Amino acid sequence: MFDSILKLWAEAPLAILIPAGLIVLLVLRRLPIVGPVVNLAVWLAIGAGLYFALDQRARLDPYLGSIAGLFDKQEVVGRELRIRMAPDGHFWANVRFGGIERRMLVDSGATFTAISSATAGEAGLAVRQEPFPLLIRTANGTIAAQSSEIGEMRLGNIVARDLAVVVSPAFGETNVIGMNFLSRLQSWRVEGRTLVLVPHHPQGAG
Repeated sequence: MFDSILKLWAEAPLAILIPAGLIVLLVLRRLPIVGPVVNLAVWLAIGAGLYFALDQRARLDPYLGSIAGLFDKQEVVGRELRIRMAPDGHFWANVRFGGIERRMLVDSGATFTAISSATAGEAGLAVRQEPFPLLIRTANGTIAAQSSEIGEMRLGNIVARDLAVVVSPAFGETNVIGMNFLSRLQSWRVEGRTLVLVPHHPQGAG
């Protein structure tokens, strides 16, 4: 009997499951002991859902990216810049260059720092229109890119000058910090859910 009920519940369409679930929640919220716990769980679920939705959308929208960046934990501790892992399992750094600020993905698997064409335009980067574009392998296949250079890039207590970057519209609005930046550091490592960057010459936190 119980197995039959579970089978019917599993096969029921969302049009039935959602109203049924709401009715169960309303009943549980009225119980004197269980009610407060259910209320807390509901609000936590709503908050988590909104955060994840914002975080995913922020990858494609620079304006939402700046809002999502407010929730990132990036702090200077002594000589180190410590970046906490985001809910999506990646490390995102708040970076400034060319008079703009961007939330950039730190990716040790990327050879070069990669900037979207839109970001390069807003930062006033001089993109070299070479006759033979660079061919870069990404998770989505091989794309064509041009080269440029960031005069000064700041994140926390780290300053990188004359940093070579690749630029392509194929990057969408995703900007990536690659190994050509990380290799300039004295060291970098991952401690649990925290990325630790140690510069050779720490600067005033930006």
